[in-house]
Amino acid sequence: MNRTETAALLAYAVSLDPRLAPEDQVAADERLDQWAELLAAVPATAPHPDGRDWNAAHVVHHHISTSPYRIQPSDVGSPWQAFRRDVLRRHVDPVPAVDPDDGRAYRAALAGTRRAIETGQAAPTTHRELTGPMHKDVADRLAALGSYMPPSVAAQLAPMRRRRAERERLATAGLPDPLSVPCPYETCRARIGHPCRSGGKKRHERVTPHPSRLDVAVSHQRSQSAA
Repeated sequence: MNRTETAALLAYAVSLDPRLAPEDQVAADERLDQWAELLAAVPATAPHPDGRDWNAAHVVHHHISTSPYRIQPSDVGSPWQAFRRDVLRRHVDPVPAVDPDDGRAYRAALAGTRRAIETGQAAPTTHRELTGPMHKDVADRLAALGSYMPPSVAAQLAPMRRRRAERERLATAGLPDPLSVPCPYETCRARIGHPCRSGGKKRHERVTPHPSRLDVAVSHQRSQSAA
């Protein structure tokens, strides 16, 4: 997960367990730094050949609903490692689209495919692929963002459309989307769909949204789910 996804995941955890609320902004930043570093290799979502897809938000919900202990990064990281091992165990390496006589290119293609699967960027290849319809809530959120495109195409275009790709990842993961609500921070007031900004006269776009905007996004998502 990138830093924005981790911040959204933390905000979701706090909404489920108020004990996790940091005492001040310094504590909040320190916790985000810790979680972002420890979960950098854990994706927000990842496909599974049996349809039991990985979703970090679901892992957080399960832990908080079943354990009396406050959630830690390891409570997300450990289940991901188990999921990754299971997916790789089921994976059957496809024949790479390279010259089989070029041993180096052939091995590199195989290794690249496995790395993509290990990081949740690609679905494993099995003897029988299972597919299913997109969940209605996810479809509605993606539709609200504009024209939908196949995941394979979106993945290739992601570097050129980072903000849109980020919002699509949050929608697919079922995580709160800060850009779906206006920013309430007094010196920002970013509109829906626009990133938060900081600074004085020379204002610049923030890499992550203001914490208060995340809080509003979490409340907005919870109210929609309850409706």
